[in-house]
Amino acid sequence: MIQTRRHLSLLLALLVLLCVNLTLCSLIRIRNVVRASKNAAAVASARKTKVFLSEEETNQLRKLLEDMKETLLDARGVGLAAPQVGVLRRIVVVECEEGNVIELINPRIIARAGKQEEAEGCLSVPGRWGITDRPRHVTVRAMDRYGNEFEVSGSDLLARAFCHEIDHLDGHLYTELVTEYLDPSDFAEDDDDYEGDEE
Repeated sequence: MIQTRRHLSLLLALLVLLCVNLTLCSLIRIRNVVRASKNAAAVASARKTKVFLSEEETNQLRKLLEDMKETLLDARGVGLAAPQVGVLRRIVVVECEEGNVIELINPRIIARAGKQEEAEGCLSVPGRWGITDRPRHVTVRAMDRYGNEFEVSGSDLLARAFCHEIDHLDGHLYTELVTEYLDPSDFAEDDDDYEGDEE
């Protein structure tokens, strides 16, 4: 009798764990990245759609941020803006260093310095890369998922990613800044040196 109760307790615990796991898996999903048509100037603009953190918006925001992080990871990109997944909100996630995801809500660039001309690509414009002219250093002011304002600075790839993703929020694509397009055959999709440059 005691052993049967232990088995039932163990079975019940496993069932609860399975239910929790299934619930978490159903809450986080990979979203489709919106592709720009060949003639489109931009994916969409979130210029006037700032995020205001009411209780309802906070819950939706956290879900969206988790979905965006999973989508970014799945796409093997560096950054993702909410309009790229069909959500017209001023929200960006950037991951230039593995495991260090920077979440930016209502971001704006408050300082720029230097110059860099580097290869750039975009998840919304697959298979195309070009040299762009961007600042080497930028500082961004934004809110975190809890509504706290903060500033973050970045150089090189991180600065490029901040500029690229914030451009998406204003309805602009990197293709507007390309000074020279690159041959796609120069880049292998599975090349670890390159995968971090597609934003």
